[in-house]
Amino acid sequence: MNILHMKYAVEVARLGSLNKAADALLIAQPNISRSIKELEADLGITMFNRSAKGMVLTPAGEEFIDYAQGILKQIEQVEGLYKQGSQRKRTFSISVPRAGYISAAMAAFSKHLGDEAVEIFYKETNAKRTIQNVLSGDYKLGIIRYAENYDRDFKSLLEKKGLSYEMISEFSYVLIMHRDSPLSQKKEITLDDLSSYIEIAHADPYVPTLSDSKVFKQEHPDTIRRRIFVFERASRFDLLCENPQTFMWISPVSKKVLDRYGLVQRSCRENKKIYKDILIYQNGYKLTALDKKFIAALCDAKRNHLS
Repeated sequence: MNILHMKYAVEVARLGSLNKAADALLIAQPNISRSIKELEADLGITMFNRSAKGMVLTPAGEEFIDYAQGILKQIEQVEGLYKQGSQRKRTFSISVPRAGYISAAMAAFSKHLGDEAVEIFYKETNAKRTIQNVLSGDYKLGIIRYAENYDRDFKSLLEKKGLSYEMISEFSYVLIMHRDSPLSQKKEITLDDLSSYIEIAHADPYVPTLSDSKVFKQEHPDTIRRRIFVFERASRFDLLCENPQTFMWISPVSKKVLDRYGLVQRSCRENKKIYKDILIYQNGYKLTALDKKFIAALCDAKRNHLS
């Protein structure tokens, strides 16, 4: 198999167009087209469906691109490792959900890195992108979050993709709100109590066996008339601390963070849903000393935040 052809296929998949890939790679379009055809012939698969809208990956093509991205990333790492004159650095990378206890673990982890050259990559995103990040090799570790009732769906996907997994924690969401919010004065908060307030919500839920629209409806029912969707974790705290009419469902938060933003945390007995945070990595991957150090910090943070 030609590694260059593999690189061309990944670029076509990324851009969805032979012409755009040719421009990006500074190569004539017919050369890329010929390379893709040769690669498909070598593998015995149809990698792309060609249409007026561009190049769309087939299921077999998606599977190949997942592997190809990981292989190309490893080649890049090997070249960087042995490049003449380059300094060898330890690296750590993890893609995670937006969670206070995981962020606290990263902060604690950062205090014990020592004096050696090191590069740390930490990305907050949803489960779908975390799985993609780990499959491509861009991130060695990932933590995904999903509702307990989808446990079988996610584990089936992880096994199919060749990913190892182990549970980090499970919990119910709590409510957080401004300390001056009328909600904070209630002895017990019901779901009906929330209907007149503004929910701060993440905009990218994901379940592998359901359409995005169906997952969205399940995670964000119509009982709430006003919502603000955010993707970035810090922005949600800015909204909550400035507007007493807002609230958010979230994994339990430390008192230190609540006090910093002038927020309070409350439970809701009617909320029965359980969520799981699962650590994932590629089959065969051996945890490094940095990986183990972070996982130890994660266990400490979990005990402090979720117990």
